[in-house]
Amino acid sequence: MKRLSLLLLTASLLLSAAAPAVAVDFKARGQWLMNFDYGQHGAFTGGSGSCGYGAYREDNFEARQRLRLQLDAVASETLSGTLALEIGDQLWGRGADGAAMGADGTVVEVKHAYLDWMLPSLDVRVRMGLQPLELPSFTAGTQVLADDLAAVSLTARLADSADLTAFWARPYNDNFSGVSRGDRPDDRASWLDNMDLFGLALPLRLEGLNLTPWAMYGMIGPNTFRSQGDAARYGASFDMYRAGMLPAGGASHGERLTAYGNAWWAGLTGEIVLWEPFRLAWDAVYGSVRQDDASASRRGWAASLLAEYKLDWVTPGLYGWYTSGDNGNRGDGSERLPVLSLTGSDNDFSHFAFSGNPYIGREAAVGWSMAGTWGVGLRLKDISVIEDVKQTLRVNLIGGTNSPAMARRLSNEGLAANSGAFGAPGMEGLYLTTRDVAMEVGLSSYTKIYENMTVGLEASYIALWLDKSNDVWGASRMNGYRDDVRDAWNINFVYAYSF
Repeated sequence: MKRLSLLLLTASLLLSAAAPAVAVDFKARGQWLMNFDYGQHGAFTGGSGSCGYGAYREDNFEARQRLRLQLDAVASETLSGTLALEIGDQLWGRGADGAAMGADGTVVEVKHAYLDWMLPSLDVRVRMGLQPLELPSFTAGTQVLADDLAAVSLTARLADSADLTAFWARPYNDNFSGVSRGDRPDDRASWLDNMDLFGLALPLRLEGLNLTPWAMYGMIGPNTFRSQGDAARYGASFDMYRAGMLPAGGASHGERLTAYGNAWWAGLTGEIVLWEPFRLAWDAVYGSVRQDDASASRRGWAASLLAEYKLDWVTPGLYGWYTSGDNGNRGDGSERLPVLSLTGSDNDFSHFAFSGNPYIGREAAVGWSMAGTWGVGLRLKDISVIEDVKQTLRVNLIGGTNSPAMARRLSNEGLAANSGAFGAPGMEGLYLTTRDVAMEVGLSSYTKIYENMTVGLEASYIALWLDKSNDVWGASRMNGYRDDVRDAWNINFVYAYSF
């Protein structure tokens, strides 16, 4: 036995000596953020007097921080691995964030963990693991999907002017814990609770023109967003509503979904740069989520257009967008564009009304996505009249595309959809009808005080005019809700150290 062990040890040493040594280069990078802001976030109507701050459980003044660390293990140009960790966002003083007295909470999160490699003898790059995934956009940013999730993506070079990207992603699976009663097949834990996405994008680089057609198909299990409880009901949740699994208005689903929902999105985004420094860009997308219960389906579209002219000291631009909105019928589902997640995208048209804050701080006072709204805006981007300081000024007029009849239904049912962003079950932000309007004014100012450190100011104000007649939002008074309107505003200071 000793001889056999000695023989095996000798063989392993010989094999390891014969194997070529491969050097791996480790590269570290990261970013520290410190943020201090004061304001009123998304306070509009309704509620019990805690409008604005209570809707997000926020104080007038808040301080928070975030740390991201990324380690790349690079073996060669064709093989590498990446691990990214995140601590935060940590709200100063909050024990759950590890930022209360003692500051010793367990708050380290895995943000990315993926492998990059090239297929041998082929110009195809493969990325697999927890990775950032964002659908194409040349204007404000995607209105469908931009987040970190588990996926396999492939990018192939077809020609000097064309690439092809394909991916399979699994945002959700094995999260359904089952129900407490019965032993039917659809009551079992982890049963029919996966969401799978399959996508294609074809970036084309032509003379003076860049185009990217793309498409994505999704299958959504009936238990994907279902929590433990009554087998016949689905509690209202933000994720279920925006993905098209709840009736418009977000009330609890009274009928059991029994089959996979079919979802698909298709878009065309592009820009014309033939006449530089003039640039014209656009996005167009349509999406549909169909369930076996029509009231839980959702389909809609969004389009945006941007025209800008780059000067030496400023880039003035005009832009606009329009998205479909709900009609007055709750039985046929929602007519808004289905949205999956936008936490990984920064809306370039708005840093406060939508999800546009490039660092950390308050945002999305109207909503994370533009679904159910229209708008026109003017911006002066990258103003550089002071050395080492860049500023952007935005003025946006925002309206709603949702039917006033739907708002009246929500008010009559006591949902008070505008009691604050995400204030009502299933609402994904401020619910604007065709008779409501808001105006946003925002200023962004950033300067580098060191090579690796940026200091910034974000100041924004949103004035809101809701139709408070009894056939729209005034009906909320009959259900004991306040009918005052409180505008949203915010002043945000950020300190960013990147290395």
